[in-house]
Amino acid sequence: MTAPGAPFRDLAEITVASDTRDVLSHATKQSEELEDYFLVDIDAHVQELQFWPEVLSLLDSDYYKQLGNSFAEIRGVGNGLLNTQPGMTFQDMGGRIPHQAGAREKLDGSASHKFVELARRAMDALGVDYQIVFPTAMLTLGMHPVDEIEAELSKAYNRWMCERILPQDPRVKGLLYLPFNTPEACEELVEKYAGDPNVIGFSVCSTRNKPVHHNSYMRLYRMIEETGKPLAFHSGFNWSDPSFLQLNRFISMHSISFVHYSLIHMTNWIINALPERFPKLKLVWVESGLAWIPFLMQRLDHEYLMRTSEAPGLKKLPSEYMADMFYTSQPLERGNLKLLQSTFEAMKAETQLLYASDWPHWDFDTPSSITTIPFLNEQTKRNILGLNAARVFNLEVKRMRPSARDVLAARPGVS
Repeated sequence: MTAPGAPFRDLAEITVASDTRDVLSHATKQSEELEDYFLVDIDAHVQELQFWPEVLSLLDSDYYKQLGNSFAEIRGVGNGLLNTQPGMTFQDMGGRIPHQAGAREKLDGSASHKFVELARRAMDALGVDYQIVFPTAMLTLGMHPVDEIEAELSKAYNRWMCERILPQDPRVKGLLYLPFNTPEACEELVEKYAGDPNVIGFSVCSTRNKPVHHNSYMRLYRMIEETGKPLAFHSGFNWSDPSFLQLNRFISMHSISFVHYSLIHMTNWIINALPERFPKLKLVWVESGLAWIPFLMQRLDHEYLMRTSEAPGLKKLPSEYMADMFYTSQPLERGNLKLLQSTFEAMKAETQLLYASDWPHWDFDTPSSITTIPFLNEQTKRNILGLNAARVFNLEVKRMRPSARDVLAARPGVS
């Protein structure tokens, strides 16, 4: 803190070249109070476009490999085969923290892969023991017009993660990307990687229009249930969805889109009685915040009690099935603490909520987003920050991170 009467000190501008440890230095200081906590970050992101040539090199198809590389060779862009729209990517624009645009910070030149070194910096600075990573640009692949491309890219990405990234650091864990538009390809990937100890679960990118209750997925769900590992639905945004074309601001679409896909998939999952068909399958809902949960609980219960005959497979209220599922915290809506407390009670947050940072995205949450909630007791904070995740993902409760003091000491002059 600046002394009274002293001139204000200009802080260095945060750019894509800023060091992760400097950007997160305040989070590191806060983590000094959490030295005896076990912390797991359920949702962080690979900026895979930085390493896209590596992923493309692992494609099985020579045709798609040549086609994907042609985008860089001919057009000078590094997103070959993806359906991203760079000119519409407003998330980190307008003076916001830009690390998700592709960090260009200087590295130490260690023997580790660049992403692993960046992930270590983030884990150490946030003060977490494990970090579970998802892709970023690939989150929209569910809307790709060519299902075969999603299937081919997912195989290459999973191979890249399992062979080149995850083995380099036991603290970084992955959820297998499932090309959900092609159920047979999903089954092949589950069969291939289910025994990999670094793959602690499976993920579906929710930004897609495939109904989760379709019969073509039943064998896949049974396979995943038998592994004992969870299935996560990671939501996202898609301004091209026809209903969202009515919205004329990014903030409007961003507020609704992440929740929209979770609402649809959750409703289909419950009303079609999938919790009864797969009672041991652990479901995790990622990056939709929490405000939608009590809303959907009330709506589904209300409708179910009036039209029970339309959901004959259910043996209890929809809200009761929802309360047995797991949810990640980010982005945590903290504007109204009374509403937040009611949400925590409805979803049984003490046992069902998992901390997530969403680093390096512009709206990331640090562990203090949980520890500073005034109505939580000490045990609930510990559960949310790590112990619930250990139970869901079968992680050993073990300290894996350096001390916050050592992390800060390695960055002299940071304040």
